Amino acid sequence: QVQLVESGGGLVQPGGSLRLSCAISGLPAGYDTIAWFRQAPGKQREGVSYIVSNDGRTFHEDFAKGRFTISRDNAQNIVYLQMNSLKPDDTAVYYCAAAPDFGLGFPVDPDQYDYWGQGTQVTVSS
Repeated sequence: QVQLVESGGGLVQPGGSLRLSCAISGLPAGYDTIAWFRQAPGKQREGVSYIVSNDGRTFHEDFAKGRFTISRDNAQNIVYLQMNSLKPDDTAVYYCAAAPDFGLGFPVDPDQYDYWGQGTQVTVSS
């Protein structure tokens, strides 16, 4: 049984930091790309950051560059999203998701991901 379980969300003031965790188990072989997506009320789900397990390549969307860092602990099968300098616009439900090997690129379309966690709420507000 495939499970992706997010944790670490919460309420934080603007400028603050949070670290999200995605604990992964049961993924079929070949599902090497793990990504964080987010969805704010009334908006479409959008990609945030991506990591390829077998070679450690990462990619961050423009709004996340310089503020967010994605990393993976392969021994524990946990993917992290360190978020710094948070803004009210970062308020959303954050999801982790898994996609099959995509070659040299990164799958940025949510429809390319087969497995999803239940999400964790991040609220940035004073």
